[in-house]
Amino acid sequence: MTVRRLSLIAPWLMLPALIGCGSSGKAPPPPPLSETAMAAVVDKPGANREALARAVDDLFTRDDMAETRAVVVLKDGRIVAQRYGPGYHENTRFISWSMAKTVTAVMIGMLVADGRLRLDEGVPIPAWQRPGDARGEITLRQLLQMRSGLKHVEESDPPYDADTVRMLFLDGRDNMAAYAEAQPLEDEPGKRFEYSSSTTVILADLAARSLATSQDPAERTRMVSDYLKTRLFDPLGMKSMVPEFDAAGTLIGGSLIHGTARDWARLGEFMRNRGAIQGAQLVPSSWIDFMTAPSPANPGYGAQTWLNRPQPGGAPLWAGLPAGVFSLNGHVGQFVVVSRSNGVTVVRLGKTPDGQHQPVREGIVRIVQLFR
Repeated sequence: MTVRRLSLIAPWLMLPALIGCGSSGKAPPPPPLSETAMAAVVDKPGANREALARAVDDLFTRDDMAETRAVVVLKDGRIVAQRYGPGYHENTRFISWSMAKTVTAVMIGMLVADGRLRLDEGVPIPAWQRPGDARGEITLRQLLQMRSGLKHVEESDPPYDADTVRMLFLDGRDNMAAYAEAQPLEDEPGKRFEYSSSTTVILADLAARSLATSQDPAERTRMVSDYLKTRLFDPLGMKSMVPEFDAAGTLIGGSLIHGTARDWARLGEFMRNRGAIQGAQLVPSSWIDFMTAPSPANPGYGAQTWLNRPQPGGAPLWAGLPAGVFSLNGHVGQFVVVSRSNGVTVVRLGKTPDGQHQPVREGIVRIVQLFR
């Protein structure tokens, strides 16, 4: 056989092998799930049980999730999946970080409904009431929507230059509201969105001023703590909740409320049901609608609550889910995600470095998408 004939035939001789390589069958099946993974999901969760167990398992076992400490999934108010990392359990209190902001906003809504605060009037901060001080024009609505115009720096490099760090741990720690309220305007109130934990502390100070008859720290702490307990935590069955206060008696309402994963799920369900629990309307449904409606300066943010709409210059946080989804988001990967369209609430608590949350968010999206 000539070399020329062999060169023509050789590709045909190789064809069966190539076909075999290209049709070696389906992708290998995923490894079987552990007993721990399957035990985390109830028998009839309202979705494919194995798929749900695998999606929850991914949050705990995949390296790109870092450390997941708790996951709770509810469908129509019923816990259908629940799992904890080593050293954590259903009675462990987890720090809220910025999930606390949504709690603060619910409390403010109750105070507005009580007639103690007004949404569209200048807020009663004494330091802002001097003649010619433009800060006196800042409204409660603008504070809630993170568009006060105050000069607040949430993050910086080095970290200790940020207002958040200085307020929580350095020169502002004993009177956080005074520190936050002393900052000057850097923009016209209402014009620009700027995420700020200091802003939420101002809201917490307004709550204390509306409830307490004096500036005595003990009274401020007692009145706000009792209000949260009797008006929100106890009616929802959130028995584990522990809010922190600074030395001046101001709720650290932007970052330091502690509670179990189940209790954070109860808060998510409360918001999914537009402020109602077992037929009792704890806060007007219109207030929850306000909290979960796009704000003028950022369609991806409502009132102390994140929305599944494009962030300025970016994509939605929960790509693949409906625009009506909203969430409580906290430092290092604390999330309560609420999807009204299919009656699902997902809680994920853990420790994933900021800036590396995308795999965690995608994992939560996969869980929500399993339900119809």
